[in-house]
Amino acid sequence: MKRLLARWADFMSHFSVFIGQGCSVLYFACIAISAFEVVMRYGFDRPTVWSTELAMTLCATAWVMSVGYVTERKRHISITMLELMVGRKIWRAFELLQQLIAFAAILVLTFALWGPAMKVLGRTEHSGTAFNSIQPTLFKVMIVVGCILYLAQLAANIVRWAQDEQRDMSVGN
Repeated sequence: MKRLLARWADFMSHFSVFIGQGCSVLYFACIAISAFEVVMRYGFDRPTVWSTELAMTLCATAWVMSVGYVTERKRHISITMLELMVGRKIWRAFELLQQLIAFAAILVLTFALWGPAMKVLGRTEHSGTAFNSIQPTLFKVMIVVGCILYLAQLAANIVRWAQDEQRDMSVGN
């Protein structure tokens, strides 16, 4: 069972990194779209109706989908001063507590967002702007997908934490 969990944690970590790095392309596309809008607006006096919504959609999608990558790399905001003040064992306990609290909070968020996301899959919502994109539908679904990726990566991090704890205990004996 331990090997199966370890393999799953490894797979999830590789998957999170793949998704996170893949999403970086969306930021470059957003930059290109924004630059195109600037040229069209100020160079040709022909602003687009779609660039702002598309740029927001790309950036939001990249941000939501890369949450597993950020979690896997442990690049989220943390209070490092506490790490310096407390010992290694206490800091490890803080890490586990943080991951468990995050897992519970994201699980509640996922359950809260599940209904609205399923509803828009049956009846597409539009933005109501001049472009009238399906941005609300995409956002509601992408946030749920991002939450699921986040939960899976948090579970993988908890498995890794437990494996490291077992190694620490076996080395100490």
